[in-house]
Amino acid sequence: MPKDMPRNIEIRRETALVPYARALAEMDARNLAIQEGRAAELIWLLEHPPVYTAGTSANVAELLDPRFDVVVAGRGGRYTYHGPGQRVGYVLLDLKTRSRDARRFVDALESWVIATLGDFGVSAMRSDAGVGIWTRDIDGCEAKIGAIGVRIRRWVTMHGFAVNLSPDLTHFTGIVPCGIAEKGVTSLARLGLAVSAQEWDEALLARASDFLSTLALPCGSDAPTEILP
Repeated sequence: MPKDMPRNIEIRRETALVPYARALAEMDARNLAIQEGRAAELIWLLEHPPVYTAGTSANVAELLDPRFDVVVAGRGGRYTYHGPGQRVGYVLLDLKTRSRDARRFVDALESWVIATLGDFGVSAMRSDAGVGIWTRDIDGCEAKIGAIGVRIRRWVTMHGFAVNLSPDLTHFTGIVPCGIAEKGVTSLARLGLAVSAQEWDEALLARASDFLSTLALPCGSDAPTEILP
């Protein structure tokens, strides 16, 4: 358990690839169990075999080459890719015990990932191009290094973020990632940084208490129940 982490939050770190459909089913079940008070909140870090996932606003015209399985995810957003070398964080929290503000939750996720990337010397940022984590690629152009996609049911969150450590970036060419054709996709490896899943997880979890503290701040309660990046 990372320092200062509440003991009622389970931290799960996978070392083997987890099929996306199985993870989605487990998230659905855990989300309901948290709603009903039958399970602890969860931060789940893992990687998937290659898969394309479709969010609630996915446009089939943006599925260019379905060379991998395509799974309807139920999260906000459009098409995205998951695969080996991309670390995914599923965050299942009960916002009824925190700030009932979906926008604050998404902002907090982005800030958490941006700060962690900074620990590895990567200057990351938000962008007007859309929700997610952006940086300057090796050619100096803005490129996406991390995606955000969440769903909130009865104020319990699910899904979360994905960060490109060292995935095969050619796999992104089968879709228009997050519906943004004019921007590229990059990774820590492409930027010349070799970061293992273990190193990433440890750096991320070291900042988890800061992320949770942000959600504890007072805020409004009239936010939407789903974010569509």
